[in-house]
Amino acid sequence: MQNFDLYQSPFSWRYGSPAMRQIWSEAQKRRLWRRIWLALAETQTAYGLTTPQQVQDLQAHLDEINLPRALQIEAEIQHDLMAEVRTFAEQAPLGGGIIHLGATSMDIEDNADALRLRSALEELLLSLNATLATLGRLIEQYADTPLIAFTHIQPAEPSTLGYRLAQYAQDLLEDRQALQQQRDAVRGKGFKGAVGTSASYAELLGEENLTAFEEELSRRLNLPFYPVTTQTYPRKQDYTILSALAGLGQSLYKMAFDLRLLQSPPLGELSEPFGSKQVGSSAMPFKRNPIRAEKINSLGRYLAQMPRIAWDNAAHSLLERTLDDSANRRTILPEAFLAADEMLRTMHSILSGLRVDESALRRNLQTYGPFAATERALMAAVKAGADRQEMHECIREQSMQAWEAIRRGDPNPLASLLAEDAQLRRYLSAQEILALMDYTHHLGSAPARARALGRLCQTG
Repeated sequence: MQNFDLYQSPFSWRYGSPAMRQIWSEAQKRRLWRRIWLALAETQTAYGLTTPQQVQDLQAHLDEINLPRALQIEAEIQHDLMAEVRTFAEQAPLGGGIIHLGATSMDIEDNADALRLRSALEELLLSLNATLATLGRLIEQYADTPLIAFTHIQPAEPSTLGYRLAQYAQDLLEDRQALQQQRDAVRGKGFKGAVGTSASYAELLGEENLTAFEEELSRRLNLPFYPVTTQTYPRKQDYTILSALAGLGQSLYKMAFDLRLLQSPPLGELSEPFGSKQVGSSAMPFKRNPIRAEKINSLGRYLAQMPRIAWDNAAHSLLERTLDDSANRRTILPEAFLAADEMLRTMHSILSGLRVDESALRRNLQTYGPFAATERALMAAVKAGADRQEMHECIREQSMQAWEAIRRGDPNPLASLLAEDAQLRRYLSAQEILALMDYTHHLGSAPARARALGRLCQTG
């Protein structure tokens, strides 16, 4: 039960999934520390440094995390990892004496962080795959549904809803590839001691055994190690991972921002789900605010700043190590993943209940689509012998009249205005002009390409 009389991070209860919070929980971190200490002790048994009985004692108490006791000890000694060593040792009196033998703190903490980073990437990829699958189904469903596309936030030419959604999906597919690469590349520090030379382990094991020793620990932890480290693994790893998360955030941000534009009643083409009892505004009962998309944009701005901090941590890790990254890494690593996780979960909920107003799509296409067809009429007139500049001016003048009609709230009259224009009729018949002004089939290969990408989204 949380104590709301004290400050609580919104990520501890409001944003992020329980699974992602569990990965970054204090208890899970300490479980990983204990797992690493156990692997170290098991490996050292082969070298006569620990006994099977001591290892069994550690194994028996591996999951007995006692945070109140550890925090009590930490208050006295001001070192969280050593406080956990002492807590573990109290619980395991036979094996307690050999916990952390030969290790420095970062041999434990950095390998645990690497394991957490990989688990968090795997969890995020599961969520991304689910989001892509849902998006892929929508793309296929609406591959042929026409709409008016916008450039410069102004009506441009026809496209399809499936093709528009495919733009977002293509970005997310690239994000998936980047996250998969980061997951597969995660490496731990290994067991190299205070400055990365493995001197302490050489004293215990003999220098000739160091390679086999680390290889065994890598196997037990199922974690590859960097071949060269200082006191820590290279902080560049944090930077590249957080940059990939920020890249995912950028893709989701754009998608959410576009949805906010399209949910505005003057366009009204798409909208996020809105519950039957949901309140849009405390002052205006009629409001249907796009709060899910807005939350994605809000968290996306926050996530975008994380790589900058990780960049500084890597750049300022002077010589063999400084401690000025420690405090912020307790925040930026979990919160970057929790922000990305919440953004993905929220986008999935939007897509799962996405409302498509096909009447609004038709209305906007009917209003603005005729302008997109004017190029066809211009080209046809020129091919029939007209002066290109004269025809351009003719069509421009009629287009301005059509805009005035739209501003008055009337239907777009451009097709009939051009069909009745005497100058244009010198080269094209009214029937030819009306046929050229049919914009509904001016979609190119967009439907086919949308369907192909939609199918790709549904393959993990």
